[in-house]
Amino acid sequence: MTSNGHTNGNGTLPLALSAEDNDLVLPGQGKLEGMTFASNDQIEAAVSTILTNIGEDPAREGLQRTPYRVAKMYAELTAGYHVDPVALINDAIFSVDYDEMVLVKDIDFYSLCEHHMLPFMGRVHVAYIPNGKVIGLSKIPRIVETYARRLQVQERMTVEIANFINDALHPQGVAVVAEGVHMCSVMRGVKKANAKMVTSAMRGVFRKDARTRAEFMSHIDHD
Repeated sequence: MTSNGHTNGNGTLPLALSAEDNDLVLPGQGKLEGMTFASNDQIEAAVSTILTNIGEDPAREGLQRTPYRVAKMYAELTAGYHVDPVALINDAIFSVDYDEMVLVKDIDFYSLCEHHMLPFMGRVHVAYIPNGKVIGLSKIPRIVETYARRLQVQERMTVEIANFINDALHPQGVAVVAEGVHMCSVMRGVKKANAKMVTSAMRGVFRKDARTRAEFMSHIDHD
């Protein structure tokens, strides 16, 4: 029995774990750590044009290096385009005699909304039930980060994370829930600072078996 009164189908506990200047990155590399980010002349020119057209002076002291900084920022925030998720995990899949739920929850993420290029951020919870294979603990947050650090919509990001883990491990099931706060609805438009978006993607037994899905949801329930 878990602390909130839920167990796996056979009465055992799940394995629950809580996540705690060079050239632009090269395509196909297998990690985000250690990347360095360069500016881009075309992005710098575009930012300078934006500053001019909103009535600012790109030459004034506080803005002189803003185009450079913004260009480097976008290289960093979209670095997920340049990471091969297969290379990311290819040395961290292990055979194991374990067929209960593995849960990594409270994985912090940030991303950019593809509609307004404003940030959205929050937490992702990922669970799977192995089918003879498990993945190294650190790889799941890195998978999340790889798909988050792109221009995204939260719905697609959630599905991409679930599909990748499902294809990589062929588990009995995968569950992903993302909770996000979107600056495009906080700072503009409806201006609802407390609105939170929740998206989910269920595969295998999490989609077919209501008890398994309910157990997963009970573990990530923060209320």
